[in-house]
Amino acid sequence: MDPESVEDVTKKMVEDIKPDFIIYVGPNPAAPGPKKAREILSQSGIPTIIIGDAPGLRVKDEMEQQGLGYIIVKCDPMIGARREFLDPVEMALFNADVIRVVAGTGALRIVQEAIDKVIDAIKEGKEPELPRIVINEEKAVEAMEFTNPYAKVKAMAAFVIAEKVGDVDVKGCFMTKEAEKYIPIVASAHEMLRYAAKLVDEARELEKAMDAVSRKPHSTEGKRLSKKALMEKPQ
Repeated sequence: MDPESVEDVTKKMVEDIKPDFIIYVGPNPAAPGPKKAREILSQSGIPTIIIGDAPGLRVKDEMEQQGLGYIIVKCDPMIGARREFLDPVEMALFNADVIRVVAGTGALRIVQEAIDKVIDAIKEGKEPELPRIVINEEKAVEAMEFTNPYAKVKAMAAFVIAEKVGDVDVKGCFMTKEAEKYIPIVASAHEMLRYAAKLVDEARELEKAMDAVSRKPHSTEGKRLSKKALMEKPQ
């Protein structure tokens, strides 16, 4: 997250590798390290998409002025970064729950489709239109194309709970000094995320029961396909 750690690898990317486009993924695009990376990427002339979490909202206008694309995933919360919780098992479980929420609510589908559009444009020799998207609960569940309305509202609830996890962890990590106070705060945030992940599981099970799970694999040529019924072929 510091500029020194970012500068060397980012310069190697734009000067040595020189890809067709760049996806920069990391927490808090407003932090000093990501800010330095954004400066380098902006000056490179290489189409770039910044994928970050809710603190990136503070600099979304700045990213646009820099000519960068961005995808802000509001349901991707920071972990409770207190020593008591920086245990490998705790961290793995927390991040597994985050992945379930990001995937199962539809947020990941938005990321998939945005990146696919950039790849398609580059393959056709066109200048890609970079995404500038803030993913909220409404956009996420729309992208997931839920059939069962109860599945949809469970996914919406999971998204909002996960979004609030970040607020609770900020309170426990940066605004509370006494261990007897911040430990329960951070633990409660992790419990919130666990239940958000459970809601995502429940939503998907409802869709399974209706044989209506939205799946969008890619063809051999890289085209995005679609299917819902379990036994149908992707079209």
